[in-house]
Amino acid sequence: MLGVLMLDTRFPRLRGDVGAAETFDDILPRGRAVRHRVVQGASAGRVVREADPALLQPFIDAGHALIAEGATALTTSCGFLARWQRELQAALPVPVWTSALLWLPELQRAHGVGHVGVITADARSFDAALLRGAGASPDTPFEGLPEGCAFQRCLLDDGAHFDPADARAATLAAAARLRERHPAVSTLVLECTNLPPYADALRADTGCTVHDLTTWLRARCAGPDRAQP
Repeated sequence: MLGVLMLDTRFPRLRGDVGAAETFDDILPRGRAVRHRVVQGASAGRVVREADPALLQPFIDAGHALIAEGATALTTSCGFLARWQRELQAALPVPVWTSALLWLPELQRAHGVGHVGVITADARSFDAALLRGAGASPDTPFEGLPEGCAFQRCLLDDGAHFDPADARAATLAAAARLRERHPAVSTLVLECTNLPPYADALRADTGCTVHDLTTWLRARCAGPDRAQP
């Protein structure tokens, strides 16, 4: 069983987002279960903008609860939890995959640091601690959703609704700005777990290879009985 540590949010979770159960129809082998557990009080604001250290223990506790229910690997619904990748992995006895940012070291070795860029929900909060947690280069190019756009406000302020067409446009705009500043980027990593629903649009619009948490999980969930680190 795969366990998903969820932020405490109310915004919609579309297919492709790990917070949507139907996403795992395309990820897990047949017969492999998934279970979600909300970490109470873990708002996007506290995790993304505040990096509140008081939340680490509740995530550890929720991880242990999922393991007790049968989880053999854990993931999360927020890429910014990569800042605690090492702490969570040290505290929990199963593979912990906090974020799509864990793709970065492998991709940077294969393609070069300047060829791999990140699209994040919030560029202002994206910092060296996230890259260190993921084992990535501090020189990783990144770009955020347009500051203050409706989609970003919904995610970070926990709005009840967003327009998927507007969210798609905001994601494409972030990729365009990233590639304008870093023309060598040919591989994109989506930090935010709310962005994978627009991965196909990004591939079509940019011609880039696109990785996100769903591609990471698909690569590592190797069989019906256990996850491979």
